[in-house]
Amino acid sequence: MSLSWSVVASPVGELTVVAGASGVRQVAFAGPDTVLGEYDAELSRDTGVAVEAARQLEEYFARRRREFDVPIEWEPLQGLRLHVLRTLFELVPFGETVSYKRLAELSGRPEASRAVGTIMGSNPVPVIVPCHRVLASGGGLGGFGPGLEAKRRLLVLEEVLEPSLLELDLL
Repeated sequence: MSLSWSVVASPVGELTVVAGASGVRQVAFAGPDTVLGEYDAELSRDTGVAVEAARQLEEYFARRRREFDVPIEWEPLQGLRLHVLRTLFELVPFGETVSYKRLAELSGRPEASRAVGTIMGSNPVPVIVPCHRVLASGGGLGGFGPGLEAKRRLLVLEEVLEPSLLELDLL
């Protein structure tokens, strides 16, 4: 198996994108030294789908892209996890948010709000599959693996939240 990878500098830190021939496999909030060691495959830098994903992410962070059309490698995902992440990707657009409960309802499993929270925490393709748009029912940020400040910055970028003085310097 051959994989491609690329790195994106962003307002939420360095992102490493890993892709197979069929699509993006991972977007990690970490540098390649941290990410690439977990793969037992031939890795090529700045080739294939990873380059296109990195380009689209750069456009997103530059506020020139609102929707990702790079292919995603959905195949390793299964069951409710696959269904919830695809529902999020397809139904929650740029600049909108959804609660964990509402995403469970949209996914046809209204009783699964806690499971949705766990699924968001295991999203292999954050930003592209926008788990940062999923909020707690009371309107709070909820959780986010890379940290709440990163989630806040992504929501400010999408104009869901008002920027703080700190973010005005960073965006």
